[in-house]
Order: sequence, then structure tokens, then C-alpha cells
Amino acid sequence: MKPKISEEYVQIDAVGWKPFPEAFSDGGIRWKLLHVSPERGSWTAIFDCPKGSSFAPHVHAGPGEYLMTKGKMDVRGGTAAGGDTAIAPGYGFECSGARHDQTSFPVDSEFYMTFLGPLTFIKPDGAPIAVIGWAEAQGAWG
Repeated sequence: MKPKISEEYVQIDAVGWKPFPEAFSDGGIRWKLLHVSPERGSWTAIFDCPKGSSFAPHVHAGPGEYLMTKGKMDVRGGTAAGGDTAIAPGYGFECSGARHDQTSFPVDSEFYMTFLGPLTFIKPDGAPIAVIGWAEAQGAWG
């Protein structure tokens, strides 16, 4: 377990990209885990999402905030399907309980996100597959 710290700095371009677990994504998404906070139950990462990639369906147990730094992300199918389309540079907030059956990237994209609480990856019927919080993110990062 990560020890409690008073502050932390990460030089993002000095950290190598790792593949995001294929069980939770498709199309070659990569990530850099930047911070975990056991005392807050949060984790922060930056994601590199190639054109045509997507995240598996999931539900946010807690809120989250993201910053689109490059490209475009269709959340819940994008605006054409009644969801949102985030275009860089752009900011987004996800409320507790937000369900994302479809999150995809129509162009090469990158975004930074802090999750306050875990994500529950789900089957189409909503049954949970896995719950990923700060400890699981840290374990997946290695």
C-alpha cells in the first residue's frame, strides 16, 4: 500500500505509457497512473486513446473530473445519441452514479482524469464485472 504523503510531483513526460487492461478497454488505450490517494479513495491518470478505441461499460461510484487535452471523446454515445461529446480543450464532470455504456474516441485523443471512488465495470445487463478503485489501479499499474 502506498504510504501517506504530504505532496507529490510527477513529470508526466518522464513516465512511460502502459497498456490499459484489455478487460476494460478496446483498441489500444494506454495510461499513466499519476497519483493514488488512499485517504481520499481517489486516483488520477492520463489516458492516450487511439482513434476507434473505447472503454468498456462502467458506472462511477463517486464523482470524477476530466480535462480533454487532445482530440474528442464521445461519452454515452456522444451528443448525436443523447450523451456528451468532449472536444479538446475541454473540461468534464461525472457525477456519482454516472453510467457509461459507451465511451469512445473517434480521433486520436488524450485526457487527464481524477476519480473520487471506484469505477464498476459492468456487463450489458448492469451486472458487475470488476470494481476498480485506487488500490486496484495501483495494482494494475504494477
